[in-house]
Amino acid sequence: MASIMQHAVMNLSIPQPLFVGTIEGVPACTSDTETQDISAKFIVMVLLQGAQHFIVDDVPFRIDAGFGETCAPFVFVLNVARASKLTFINASKVPLRKVMISAPLSWMNWLISAQSDGVPALKEFLSTHLAHFRIDASRHILGLAEQLMNPPVGMQGEMRTLFRSSRAFDLMSLTCVDLAAHKVERQSPHLSSARQSERVYNYILANLGEELTIETIARECGGSVSSIQRHFKEHYGVTVFEFIRRSRLELAYDALEREGATIGQAAHLAGYNTPSNFTTAFKKTYGVSPKYKRR
Repeated sequence: MASIMQHAVMNLSIPQPLFVGTIEGVPACTSDTETQDISAKFIVMVLLQGAQHFIVDDVPFRIDAGFGETCAPFVFVLNVARASKLTFINASKVPLRKVMISAPLSWMNWLISAQSDGVPALKEFLSTHLAHFRIDASRHILGLAEQLMNPPVGMQGEMRTLFRSSRAFDLMSLTCVDLAAHKVERQSPHLSSARQSERVYNYILANLGEELTIETIARECGGSVSSIQRHFKEHYGVTVFEFIRRSRLELAYDALEREGATIGQAAHLAGYNTPSNFTTAFKKTYGVSPKYKRR
């Protein structure tokens, strides 16, 4: 795959439509939650911190790298095989640190066609709409991501663009090698399980103030306990109970910031019996004590 990328760089007759973007310090990619049209593309995200929830063609994706002591960066690859509808759900309050690289699918197909064997595993992945793949970020990938987040200060203009493009090519190349090597771990989402997981997601958010057991959730959302747990983790990257915990903390965050709730009131909203335990959990998640978020 590295030779493919080198071939693409050297062949000046072929455009290099690589998009490279970084986000740091805000909880969402955009404040626009309206559904938007996107073209067919191959996307590589390195999520260093924070969470994202988005929906592509009615299939929900929720990815979460955590924050502070629980931060676990990873690489998320998504293949959008046709023109699609994208909607962002801006629910997280944790500041994002993220690198995103994307390329038109037609360009990716041209790249693999340059290989003598056609890279069968990658070709299969690129032919599947909304196929996705997740791996832990290696030290090398993390280093490239950090260089993309913080290019050398002295580089400006075209030199800065060239530097970022070279690091993006390296990162995408390494990711494609990993994708091909972990063929059996690739995932293609099933619409029925995705919709079930979305029902669970919406039911939890609508009933955060109630006692939520996995048995109740399964009964209300039309599935078995085991399938609910398995599919939710598959589509959102966290367990049902971890999602409940984080969602209640976000509810408490809003109450502190917008309504001036007391620490005790916020602790109750988050489902903690004691303010001290709530304060500890809040600080681990958001990096600050809840008292600093009171209006």
